[in-house]
Amino acid sequence: MESIPRRTPVLSQPLIAVRDVRASSDWYRQLLGLDSLPEHSHRDLYDRMFSDGCLVLQLHAWDEHEHPNLVNADRAPLGHGVLLWFEVGHFDAVVGQARALRAQIIEEPHFNPRPSHREMWLRDPDGYVVVIAGPDGESSS
Repeated sequence: MESIPRRTPVLSQPLIAVRDVRASSDWYRQLLGLDSLPEHSHRDLYDRMFSDGCLVLQLHAWDEHEHPNLVNADRAPLGHGVLLWFEVGHFDAVVGQARALRAQIIEEPHFNPRPSHREMWLRDPDGYVVVIAGPDGESSS
């Protein structure tokens, strides 16, 4: 087995199944200030969300292309055990956007003493739990 070079980056590129790719793309763009792919012929089936050119989230329509685990939206609890966690440097602005979007808030903004940062927990339009967190070690203000 070949060992992985120590300085080789590993990047997370989560993909979630959603009922309406365009609506979810708009929601994440508004909430986090993300960019998405330019308009393309598969926009209703798939989109990629970017922050400063880095891929942070992929959106895929349910029941398209018969990918494993992206079919039968009503078969299992959506996202059970999954948290979409976003660290943001503009926490207060994102909280304002969440309120403007009338997102379902699970936990109001609060200070988490273990990582020493602020967090807010909410649900996206498909019911996934989204955590907005400030950088570790920030002040409690």
